[in-house]
Amino acid sequence: MMNVKEIRSDIVYTEIMNAETEKKNDIYRYQLMKPFEKKWSCIHVPLKAAVPGGYDVIMASGMLGFALPTDIDETQKKNIELIGDRKLWEACTESIQKSLDCFAQAGIQLPVQEYLYTILLANPDSPYIRLSDGYCGDGGIPGYIFASLVPNAFTMKRLPAALAHETNHNVRFQFIEWKNDVTLAEMMVNEGLAENFAVHLYGVENAGPWVTKTDMQTLKEKVKPVIRKGLDVQGLQNLNAYLYGDEIALAQNCEPVGLPYCAGYACGYHMVRHYLEKTGISIVDATILPADEILANVEDFWEE
Repeated sequence: MMNVKEIRSDIVYTEIMNAETEKKNDIYRYQLMKPFEKKWSCIHVPLKAAVPGGYDVIMASGMLGFALPTDIDETQKKNIELIGDRKLWEACTESIQKSLDCFAQAGIQLPVQEYLYTILLANPDSPYIRLSDGYCGDGGIPGYIFASLVPNAFTMKRLPAALAHETNHNVRFQFIEWKNDVTLAEMMVNEGLAENFAVHLYGVENAGPWVTKTDMQTLKEKVKPVIRKGLDVQGLQNLNAYLYGDEIALAQNCEPVGLPYCAGYACGYHMVRHYLEKTGISIVDATILPADEILANVEDFWEE
């Protein structure tokens, strides 16, 4: 069995909450983020900037929608207590373990055997957090997974499904090499696989808002025509508007393309679902297939 380890953020957040302001950032850096240093280094984010105010894990955390250490005070006490719930951590660990076991049971040997995750407090004013109903995840670097949320009964219940999505990314990128010039079509395959996997384990009722907020009429009439024209667009900066929609694109200083929230995610989900139903291939086996192999079998999806 693969080893899934948690970093109990509630314990660190409590220390941050009780610390003097000038000490909060370093507690966050060296107690909560230090175990994920390899993950951050993969995207060229140092734990501490070489010069004061420079780009580092604090600035990056803010950009990703995580609560900043300096905002962790007595007003966050209830949120810290909520994410300190033992049953929440047990459910999250179980989700990651169950997700990984799906591949082991299918005879897929994973190169990475150690997995580290934590639950981070999210900034409720972040556009992505607000639009995604208060929770999201990050699992693109194999071996490391973040979940972030504004804690409440709804978001805490949804976290295991979100972690299944992120674990799918974790597995896929052990077999499919990440490319900085990734195309929109390839990203839609990545995200479509991840959300179909989450639904496979936790049911369509737990599909994320990045899928459910796009109804089928909007998908057909507004999303597909724009997405289809942009399938060959390359590079994450150029894909944001297609994947996340205009509102988030504008917040990230990207050019809007006329799409609603997370249109690319929703379209990718339905595109991959079409592929799975058409071919009969399981979501587990499909997870490690090259994007081109999946895309070659979904030309008819665009005509539906």
